[in-house]
Amino acid sequence: MRIQKKVVTFDKLRRRDDKEKTKVFSCIIQNLIVTLHTNMKTRLYNAKILSMVEGQEIFDGEIVIEDGRIVSIHSSQCTMHSSSETSNLKPKEIDCQGNLLMPGFKNAHAHSGMTMLRSLADDKPLNEWLNEDIFPVEAKLTGEDIYWASQLAVLEYLTSGITACFDMYMEQEWVARAMDDMGFRCVQTGGVNDFSKDVRWIDYMYNKYNVPGSLQSYQLGFHAEYTTNPDNLKLIADVVKKNKAPLWVHACETEAEVKGCVERYGMTPVKFLDSLGMFDYGGGIYHGVWMSEEDYEVMQRRGLYVVTNPGSNTKLASGIAPISEYLKRGITVAIGTDGPASNNCLDMFREMFLVAGLAKLRERDAAAIDAREVLRMATVNGAKAMGLGDCDVLAPGKRADIIMIDLNQPNMQPINNIEKNLVYSGSKQNVKMTMVNGKILYMDGKFNANVEEIYKNVQKVKNSRV
Repeated sequence: MRIQKKVVTFDKLRRRDDKEKTKVFSCIIQNLIVTLHTNMKTRLYNAKILSMVEGQEIFDGEIVIEDGRIVSIHSSQCTMHSSSETSNLKPKEIDCQGNLLMPGFKNAHAHSGMTMLRSLADDKPLNEWLNEDIFPVEAKLTGEDIYWASQLAVLEYLTSGITACFDMYMEQEWVARAMDDMGFRCVQTGGVNDFSKDVRWIDYMYNKYNVPGSLQSYQLGFHAEYTTNPDNLKLIADVVKKNKAPLWVHACETEAEVKGCVERYGMTPVKFLDSLGMFDYGGGIYHGVWMSEEDYEVMQRRGLYVVTNPGSNTKLASGIAPISEYLKRGITVAIGTDGPASNNCLDMFREMFLVAGLAKLRERDAAAIDAREVLRMATVNGAKAMGLGDCDVLAPGKRADIIMIDLNQPNMQPINNIEKNLVYSGSKQNVKMTMVNGKILYMDGKFNANVEEIYKNVQKVKNSRV
């Protein structure tokens, strides 16, 4: 949870228009660089494969990748899936040594730039934490500061097997640049409110960053009902209707938030925002802890997603999301870490365990949720929520966002059930490789990035801003 405090008017944005051609040209060059980096062929063989394709069990086989996409998947007995779109290029071959290949995790709610604030303020009530500690430091952060903080977050994502994040933070053009420079897939969403950018900003970003083939994309969104006045809420609804696009927002995170909205408008946040037309084209909410019967009805009718953030909600004592109720009602659940100042780590393994464990505790039922369902939340469901339909499973034509899990670790032995091992005993130590768009960004503890430079610059910013 966070609120943007910097104010940037749309008039200032328009004065940058003379530079826009240069920016567009730079974006084209960056996309060309990404293409060149992925214009290769890779064969991952001698692997166990968890494709996450519905109804398909784990099998032994190999995956062939070209130009950032999966072109074929073979079992050890026969070709299970293949594509005609393959060349005669000699592939780079990687022996997986019997380890597991699976789709990368999707961090469906994050504030990557908040790595700068990690462990700055903890063990405090939410309002005190935000107003006395977080906001004053955020007000000092520049775009370049957030650039380095976002790259630090990517390093942590890669060690956790996360291949894409759904990010909401300040200085979003700097965030996009940071993610591109790291070769990381990122979907940003608007975090506008009464204290930050003009509402037209989300319209501008939505139409700028949704370029086919790019690692960067954008979804409409704003921070929350309680930080946005009625006039701005109407303007946001107008942007939704103009673009006929989904919208994302923090909602029903705390009991006090819900009570406040009912006092102001006579409705819960989900019901109120829907009455404004915010969810006419879908989208979803982050957190969704304190829900009413009317909220569930809106989410079912609009086909909304919910992104649960158990680590953050536990640490801030916000409550336990009703995961079993969502599943019973057919509402799709994805998983996010939230920000590294409220969590404080970006670890999908910990989030998966908390999703399962807290759901069982809330319902007082050890069978309340199954491990494979949690894996779907962390991979397939997250991809769909983020609009990344070509990054959800391992199949020909899909983007090669793949991770390799080291099964030759004590916490993965014996191999009775790999899916349950991943959720209940898995950890970052098991992530052997993280590949995004066919390019290996992390393998055997080493990054395809200048780690020392990132650490040095983050520490420099910390020393000058905090």
